[in-house]
Amino acid sequence: TATEAASVTDYAAPIPILRSFDEAKAKDFYCEFVGFRVDWELRFGAGLPLYFQVSLGACVLHLSEHHGDATPGSALRIEVEDVEALAAALRAKNYGNARPGVEKQPWGMAECRVIDPFGNRLVFCQPLES
Repeated sequence: TATEAASVTDYAAPIPILRSFDEAKAKDFYCEFVGFRVDWELRFGAGLPLYFQVSLGACVLHLSEHHGDATPGSALRIEVEDVEALAAALRAKNYGNARPGVEKQPWGMAECRVIDPFGNRLVFCQPLES
């Protein structure tokens, strides 16, 4: 019934909001380096902060220049099918500020970490085979 509490299956996946401070640096990192695409942008007027959405496959992120929307230095875990291939593809781009590798963690995950220009950490991960 409508008065019952909604179950977890009634909700869509959350969309994290990450703080950014520079549109050009954000788009260079997220789009040119990592491979996201810009889905839409919102700016309430000339010279005002930018809020925009990027996506890559099923992964959707919001990036905001608005003070108070998010805390710089946040971390996200993003599960991928082939973390080794992702790390190799990122290294091949010769991005000036990152040469990511893959670390095998004792908790059973392989992880490739990249840090955006605003201190946010994207941890691409894949379960290790048993």
